[in-house]
Amino acid sequence: MVFDAILERAGLADISEKVRAGQRLSSDDGLRLYACDDLPLLGYMANIVRERLNGDTTYYVRNQHINYTNICNKLCKFCSFYVKPKDERGYVLNPEQVAQRVREYAEIPITEIHMVGGVNPKLPYDYYIDVLRAMKEARPEAHLKAFTMIEIAQIQRIAKKPLEEVFADMKAAGLESLPGGGAEVFSDRVQSDLFWTKADSEDWLAIAASAHRSGLPSNATMLYGHIENTQEKVYHLTRLRDVQDDTGGFLAYIPLSFHPERTELADLPGPTGCLDLKEVAIGRLMLDNFPHVKTFWIMNTIEISQTALWYGADDIDGTVMDYEITRRSYDETQQRLTQREFLDRIVEAGRRPVERDTLYNVVDDSALVAAGG
Repeated sequence: MVFDAILERAGLADISEKVRAGQRLSSDDGLRLYACDDLPLLGYMANIVRERLNGDTTYYVRNQHINYTNICNKLCKFCSFYVKPKDERGYVLNPEQVAQRVREYAEIPITEIHMVGGVNPKLPYDYYIDVLRAMKEARPEAHLKAFTMIEIAQIQRIAKKPLEEVFADMKAAGLESLPGGGAEVFSDRVQSDLFWTKADSEDWLAIAASAHRSGLPSNATMLYGHIENTQEKVYHLTRLRDVQDDTGGFLAYIPLSFHPERTELADLPGPTGCLDLKEVAIGRLMLDNFPHVKTFWIMNTIEISQTALWYGADDIDGTVMDYEITRRSYDETQQRLTQREFLDRIVEAGRRPVERDTLYNVVDDSALVAAGG
């Protein structure tokens, strides 16, 4: 095959053999993958894993994002979303306002509500429980996914309870899973420079593992394209893999591209499509025990996400509705695609669309028929 000769010339034939045999790649293999500038070659290998695990299927979900507060005391240099506690632009949605956000899309068959916010030191423990209850009462049939590991660290701090009790309270109020944000890059160096006030990498991993053991699955992320280096990214991926070996609780890996607009790192270049595809591909190759890799179209663009479906990604996320975390201005928060648009984009990319719920149960596979499946 043509790719075999190219792999041989690139010095990656041994890695390709491991990939085809389903063997785990080492940290050294990861470093060599990052050193490879032949993007189609990385995509070729990642697609082998993608199709072995998920065939031609591309998953999407009809979901809604809600941000309950933008007030945060973590002061992360890469964040364009937060405002400091006394900033006049700060807001906190009360439980009824959060429920109203949910009801605004009552006519749309949403299966997942995704809620995160800033780390607001003024919010009491009962607030988080009340917000969960309000959302679940507003839309009981929707799966409720809320709070990053960083938010959970704050919530436990104010609750003054063991983590297991906090998770039990939240599950009783309606929480069903956690998103994967806040991981950034597992690096003491990067943390000390960009997000020194946050819980460190081992805390993030420990909270994720505890959530999994409490019956709350989660996603996992990595933020790339800022000041991180290759060694730190490989370490990040291998530590995620370690926890997945232990708990099996990660549903999907989501590489997140850094967007410098309106951040303290605005002088850095923005993400490129090539970098996005490379991170998707290497994530798929290194995370052999993750069932799914997601391309987050809000950050990657829908066009790059279509291409990523051939670079290891089998999930293109969801309809989203409103997204505030990464944006060029405060006015550009409505970002959405209809189900029809998702189907068209996935079919256009040469894949078969399947609507899923949060846990990757099939909600509707009729699109497979429409797509010729």
